[in-house]
Amino acid sequence: MKCIECKQSLNPETHAWGTTLFGTELCEKHISRLEKLRSTNGTPIEAIKLYYALKTSGVQPMLEWWDGKRFVHLAVSRVKLNIEIDTEYQMITPEHAITDLEDAMCSYRNGFTTIRIPHVLIKDNLNETLTTILGIIAELKVKVKII
Repeated sequence: MKCIECKQSLNPETHAWGTTLFGTELCEKHISRLEKLRSTNGTPIEAIKLYYALKTSGVQPMLEWWDGKRFVHLAVSRVKLNIEIDTEYQMITPEHAITDLEDAMCSYRNGFTTIRIPHVLIKDNLNETLTTILGIIAELKVKVKII
């Protein structure tokens, strides 16, 4: 049992704490950092779980990446992919939908593809979501090589 970030050995309590909160093995220092990030940016738990799932799969994602206009929950810069986790999709207003569309357009102008994923999809089907995102990343790698 070692922290996925710093490889520090974990005691059983810390191991249980990290896996319960974020779905991965983390030391107290990294758990505290993530909790601060959540309180500062409102980062959804599902974004953190997807971040570590992608990281474990060999992808180098960035958590809460600044795109020049706003923070994006996850970004995979090598293939210019932004991933937003939608936590309030059931109560979306037309104004919110337009804002999301404008944000996607801004990202697209900068060469980035933005996908929005409902948080329940990660919560209930993390492995299937991960597989699909890895497929998107593979397709974007091909597209980047062509350009």
